Amino acid sequence: MIHKLLVLASCAVAQVFLQGSASAADFTARQLTGKMYAAPAGSAPDFSAKDLSGLDLAGLDFKKANLSGAKLFGADLSGAELSGANLAGALLDRVVLISTRLDGANLEGASLLRPSAFSTLAAAANEAPSFRSANMRAIRMFGRFNRADFSGADLTGATCAPFGKTGFIEEIWRTELLGANFSGATLKAANLTQALLRFADLKGANLQSAILKDADLSGADLTGADVTDADFTGTDLDGANLTGAIGLDRVKGLHLARNAGKMIR
Repeated sequence: MIHKLLVLASCAVAQVFLQGSASAADFTARQLTGKMYAAPAGSAPDFSAKDLSGLDLAGLDFKKANLSGAKLFGADLSGAELSGANLAGALLDRVVLISTRLDGANLEGASLLRPSAFSTLAAAANEAPSFRSANMRAIRMFGRFNRADFSGADLTGATCAPFGKTGFIEEIWRTELLGANFSGATLKAANLTQALLRFADLKGANLQSAILKDADLSGADLTGADVTDADFTGTDLDGANLTGAIGLDRVKGLHLARNAGKMIR
């Protein structure tokens, strides 16, 4: 009940923001859907740099649309098919991502702050969004992504660290990636400060020079991961599996990690 009230209050604040903005969305949801389906077969609909803020686009197949630089603040993308879409530099703050598929999408340089990815605090696995093999280089993301699928995705230079107050109701204080799948993902030089990565699957992931200060990796599986020059200062490694990890001898701050004696290697 408390979570539902927080979500409703947050949505209300977001709606005030949208109503008070200088310009309304460039299309209605009906107009955008019509243009999407009127696009010639095999061509990607072009909505680059368009303002689509606050639109109800739930369940829509975007047909690998070009949404680079588009503003989708507060849009409902639950159940939407955005696989292969171009969302480079897009504004995706406060979007609804329940069961949304973004496999192979280009999210380079996008902003994905505080999305609503679950209908309840339980964070059901079948509601988690999917980013398999997506280009998420230099993305700025913060929120609840528990059990989301990032397998094979490229998050080089991504920022998931807390960044301070936003003016909205603060529901969380760190990026939550509990049980998320990062197997085979590239997280080179990614900032994962304070991230909740408990029981995350990081098998074979590239974590070279990643910042994991004060992150929670308890129970995470880093079998065969490359942790060369990663910063583990204050990281909780209770039960973390680093069997076969590459570059463990070059990890920074390992002597300052919590429960380092309880990790598996």
